[in-house]
Amino acid sequence: MSTTQIKPRLATKYKQEVVPALVKKFGYGSVMQAPKLEKICVNRGVNGAVSDKKMIDIAIDELSQITGQKAVATMSKKDISNFKLRKNMPIGARVTLRGEKMFEFLDRLVSVALPRVRDFKGINEKAFDGRGNYTLGVTEQIIFPEIDIDKVSKITGMDITFVTTANTDEEAYELLKELGMPFRNNKTTN
Repeated sequence: MSTTQIKPRLATKYKQEVVPALVKKFGYGSVMQAPKLEKICVNRGVNGAVSDKKMIDIAIDELSQITGQKAVATMSKKDISNFKLRKNMPIGARVTLRGEKMFEFLDRLVSVALPRVRDFKGINEKAFDGRGNYTLGVTEQIIFPEIDIDKVSKITGMDITFVTTANTDEEAYELLKELGMPFRNNKTTN
């Protein structure tokens, strides 16, 4: 019995199609100069987590279902008396995806989850941070097919950050566009 592992579709597409396209567009001397997706960070703040500890467990469970990897609780960094918040209290959940799980999550996000958004016209291409990273805000967790709508008590959103090795936003934009991210309209270069 052989244990041959099938590579994710987007990982293969990255090597065979995306890298040559980026090398051609930006004129890199080597394929190693082409930017790549380093990791995807999914982060979710939980409103009301101070008063109800079960909400953190629900958020961790939902994030784990969506990403296929165990999520961890994020802790508060300082005391804020107005919010009845103490240092090191759980206030959210996060997960960092790398390698094959990252490509599988991106594939599901682009081909299944984003098209399920109501009145979807594409994602905003202006959410780059200046260093080649992109953050996408999702307002409802129910766009992911892994979430059972009947079991959801509260609809919440999350931030999905794509960390790339690109030096400029333009390179990162092209990388994500080639990987299939549905940007709203074609960005014009200045």
